[in-house]
Amino acid sequence: MNILAIIPARGGSKGLPKKNIKILGNKPLIAWSIASALESKLISNVIVSSDNDEIIAISKQYGAEIPFKRPENLATDSATTKDVLLHAIEFYKTQNINFDFIVLLQPTSPFRKKGDIDLAIKKAIETNVDMVVSVKKTSSNPYYVLFEENDKGFLEKSKDANFTRRQDCPVVYEYNGSIYIIKVNSLLNDNSMSFKKTIKFVMSKTHSVDIDNQLDFDFANFLIKSNRILQK
Repeated sequence: MNILAIIPARGGSKGLPKKNIKILGNKPLIAWSIASALESKLISNVIVSSDNDEIIAISKQYGAEIPFKRPENLATDSATTKDVLLHAIEFYKTQNINFDFIVLLQPTSPFRKKGDIDLAIKKAIETNVDMVVSVKKTSSNPYYVLFEENDKGFLEKSKDANFTRRQDCPVVYEYNGSIYIIKVNSLLNDNSMSFKKTIKFVMSKTHSVDIDNQLDFDFANFLIKSNRILQK
């Protein structure tokens, strides 16, 4: 089984400038994801796909492979995640290297627990699905607290039901952005990455922190300083 871990990290970050290399705890943000991938016993290669020389240099320092520099057209706001993944696959095909699965690890989700990646990979292999994706239980339940405006401007529940207590509602999950295990054949045959055969890998809210802005970053540092997260 040949498995490629891809950590996508372009240089342009508007919400939090240089966030991928901003120091979180004792190392740059991207280094957390690199360390998690290198801990895996199942991943064959750990690469960072970036257009930015500073990110590339730091990623190399923390042990990631940099087989190519991402083209400028794949480092824009309009470039999709699928475009980035396909670029990596096509690069390796020119080297006569093929992969069975891609492990997509977003650098903005630093708090995967030791062993999470391998557990998700094993689930993907054993179930033969298109994708295993990490999720967390959401408190924004569409049966209870989410509302949409109708054509008259009145609020209606996003999902119609007669539940009167939150705990009676079905459990609803949201992607936490941390781990995506994708079958390469499924990726090549799907136009949108909206895979029909997708199953969950549940993570706690603490380990599901996704960093998009300074407030998220400050909260992540708080979790580290309060010993809620073990530094690697």
